[in-house]
Amino acid sequence: MNLYTLLQKRAEQGRPVRVGLIGAGKFGSMVLAQAQRIHGMHMVGVADLNIGKARESLNRVGWPAERYSARNCGEALKQGTTFVTGSAQDLFDCDEIDCIIEATGHPLFGTRHALGALDSNKHVIMVNVEADVMVGPLLAQMAREKGLIYSMAYGDQPALICELVDWARASGFEVTSAGKGMNFEPRYRYSTPDTVWGFFGWSEEFVAKGDFNPKMYNSFTDGTKAAIEMAAVANGTGLDCPDDGLAFPPAGLHDLARVFRPAADGGRMSRSGLVDIAASQEPDGREVVNNIRYGVFVTFKAHNDYARECFKQYGLLTDPSGWYASMWRPFHIIGLETSVSVLSAVLRNEPTGTSKEFRGDAVAVAKKDMQPGEMLDGEGGYAVWANAIPASRSLELRALPMGLAHNVKLKRAIKKDQIVSYDDVEMVDDLDVLAVRRKMEDTFRPASIVAA
Repeated sequence: MNLYTLLQKRAEQGRPVRVGLIGAGKFGSMVLAQAQRIHGMHMVGVADLNIGKARESLNRVGWPAERYSARNCGEALKQGTTFVTGSAQDLFDCDEIDCIIEATGHPLFGTRHALGALDSNKHVIMVNVEADVMVGPLLAQMAREKGLIYSMAYGDQPALICELVDWARASGFEVTSAGKGMNFEPRYRYSTPDTVWGFFGWSEEFVAKGDFNPKMYNSFTDGTKAAIEMAAVANGTGLDCPDDGLAFPPAGLHDLARVFRPAADGGRMSRSGLVDIAASQEPDGREVVNNIRYGVFVTFKAHNDYARECFKQYGLLTDPSGWYASMWRPFHIIGLETSVSVLSAVLRNEPTGTSKEFRGDAVAVAKKDMQPGEMLDGEGGYAVWANAIPASRSLELRALPMGLAHNVKLKRAIKKDQIVSYDDVEMVDDLDVLAVRRKMEDTFRPASIVAA
């Protein structure tokens, strides 16, 4: 609760927190919208392959053109302005930048950017959960070895869930489960970029007026993004993914503690200590009353009668027994809050959530029967969706992580709902990222699981 005070002290000393942003899409635009208002934080540079898009984002969020007219890092530092570039390397080469925000959303580029930032001795705020769930435990270890911070992005759900879990444990509670709300029905699982707008109820005319990426929105719809985020939370908290993947039980606010308790006590969790999603839709499409579609939650247990009575006295929403309670945050505003991560990394040397171990994995699962020669097209595409399973099971199955399922050719036939393995595909591109993933698997592989 003292970040702003620490920041003002830095500003008074003439030492602003200097930041570089990679990726000027929706998340990046939200970061920029607030960065211009935070005294003591200097957005030195913005990198995007599409420089025109980056400038449009700055215009959209209200930056005067003279504020991003610098031609390079040196000019930006001297003038207190921002430079726009098509190369992330320009940010890495700027020694004065303290922290890089990686917001491209692409797992392959995100991995490379994180490595580049760490090599140039900069903290990393990894908005890119797609990359984090694929190689984050290794990147976090590399950062610690260099005395740097590798952090989840505050404002996005994984960091906020980690915060709630940390609060519960620091308060002495047993964490039964944690997760987020989401609009989901089982039929959404096989959505494609051609069908996704129907699930949102958006007309073609409405979509044509906006800057909407169908693959990105489809990754939200088919459950892929949920799997990626929950596996990342598992890696950051020590909670586990369910053995068979996320179940998406429908639950409203008043039912969180009842649903997200162990089955032995009447809940829907196979045991204590799991991540999952509170669906805001019933399987038949009816909307759940008091759903937490935009929020996050943690469910925890009282350890004795006294704590249980306190739950009742202070109005917590509990299960019928009164032993289990839930705490939640109703909203998240992603990039509008991400400066909290930047300031925490630079001023406190502390992440707002980080991958501590390889405990959960987001693996590629076939959306349909496919034959040799067909291509996988990554998150939100036509070919695969992601499931969140324990990392130990992923390693035993030699499962293909979702982050590597981009432009990859099948060499064996696979069935609908089959987990895709490394043995099913030809890996000929992006071998540098594959090597990082292999190193991560080997570094964190349990002794009981032998590498193939």
